Amino acid sequence: MRKAWIIAALALLPLGLTAQEQEAADVQPVKEKKESHSAVFTGFSGGMMLHGGYLFADDPTKVFSNTGLGSYDYVKGLPKSGFCYGLGGALRAHLINHIHLGAEGFVSTMPLTSMGTGSNVRTGWGGVLCDVYGNWGKVRPMIGLTVGGGSMKRLYVPADSTGYVAVGTAENDSVHYNSSYVKTPFFFMDPYVGLEIGLNNHMAILIRIDYMLPFGTAKSKLTENVKWSNFMTPSGPRLYIGIMFGKLSR
Repeated sequence: MRKAWIIAALALLPLGLTAQEQEAADVQPVKEKKESHSAVFTGFSGGMMLHGGYLFADDPTKVFSNTGLGSYDYVKGLPKSGFCYGLGGALRAHLINHIHLGAEGFVSTMPLTSMGTGSNVRTGWGGVLCDVYGNWGKVRPMIGLTVGGGSMKRLYVPADSTGYVAVGTAENDSVHYNSSYVKTPFFFMDPYVGLEIGLNNHMAILIRIDYMLPFGTAKSKLTENVKWSNFMTPSGPRLYIGIMFGKLSR
């Protein structure tokens, strides 16, 4: 009787092993499918960036977006370029370990110090970013584009408090004033290239260079006739340096 039980047990053993292998085979595709699905989202990051740059226009009236700055001799002496600085931040999701998709926003000021009057051009913008990056060890080169909107705030203060600015009215009279402030909304495209240097799995230094291309329609009687197809100025390259935090690697 005992021998019969042993023989029966040995006979059923291959069936048990076969069932166990089949169960493992059924579970394995689910596990692989789960890992494949989770690999689409490979990390996230966010941080702050400081920037500095050089903005320029081909005409001083475009810097201030003001056609009534005064005589030609006065206008040609006004600055049409200058250095800018500012800060901002970005939030990004990392997809398939090669794509950043997120949003960013910045404020940048170009003080016109050569005038000595406090005149400046301040730009604020925000939008959606997308870039493609590679993985060379701890270094991740990237190339991308941000698209969004913002506004330029242009403050013009003449050197003489009596006011150089004259604007013709319907009665052909002249109206003199001491300063002007113009806020011009715009959309923009902002191509950029950069390097991200990983310090560890949760922190990296980001270095980036961009060239913003703002475009839009003027909204003030003082402004030039800026057409939708024309890029607005001043504009130019900016260099960004910042620190990103998050889950930076798989």
